Amino acid sequence: MSGKASFEDIYDQPDPRAYIRELSELEYQIPAHANAVFRFLIEEVRDRRGGTFSVADLCSSYGFNPALFNHDLTLERLFARYSAPEVAALSSDELALADRAFYAERRRDTAVPAIGLDVAAHAVEYARRTGIVDMAVAENLEASEPSSELRRDLADVGLITVTGGIGYITEVTFDRLLNAINAERPPWVGAFSLRWVDMEPIRFVLETHGLVLERLDGHTFRQRRFAHGQERAYALEELRRIGVDPDGVETDGYHHTWFYLARPADEAKTVPIEELLAPALPPRGR
Repeated sequence: MSGKASFEDIYDQPDPRAYIRELSELEYQIPAHANAVFRFLIEEVRDRRGGTFSVADLCSSYGFNPALFNHDLTLERLFARYSAPEVAALSSDELALADRAFYAERRRDTAVPAIGLDVAAHAVEYARRTGIVDMAVAENLEASEPSSELRRDLADVGLITVTGGIGYITEVTFDRLLNAINAERPPWVGAFSLRWVDMEPIRFVLETHGLVLERLDGHTFRQRRFAHGQERAYALEELRRIGVDPDGVETDGYHHTWFYLARPADEAKTVPIEELLAPALPPRGR
């Protein structure tokens, strides 16, 4: 995504401290907004389909989404943990050991098995070592078909989540992922995407798999503060180019996302997205 700040140098470290340190300075907040929505969707899938299922978190990195929806934690608490002086002195192995106990103590009774999927092998492996995710998969579905191991892990997926990856992953990843899921019914997909990213190719692919993609209108969700003026200018230019007005939204100095939900057509017909998600949303979606 040309024009957007890159975090490649810290995205795949042996532990999340450098990544969190930089993101916290930019007021990174999208996992906090997503937490209420994803926890609500997990319960909806559980109520509607019954039985056990897993959640596949795309572009999972160190597993912030499962860390929140499966544990009694806030994003602020996570940031505070990894910036604490006593944590700064630990080696990566020592931190992983301490984190395993930290997350185990806070695991929700309603937790669901989580798959962390990302090209960043160190990051997802850290999430697995600490118990944030149950399975860690470092595969690039933009470049190749899923491995047999990944196909096995995906067998029981009932929900796919993503908060920061749309644009880095395209319809190719979604097509290969959904082809690999051996389920009687396709999973729901919950995706937060920057407002200037074109979702139409993904919409088309989801439809070929029997899923209807809806956007939650009337709400935007801050992702993080712009890293610099060049990034801000790029985002505003892209938004205006595609006919989306950034005034009063991105002009506040932050990337904003829309939320998209894909469901099988018969389930999408039962209740509109706005009505479905009303219990999970704040009065104003900022």
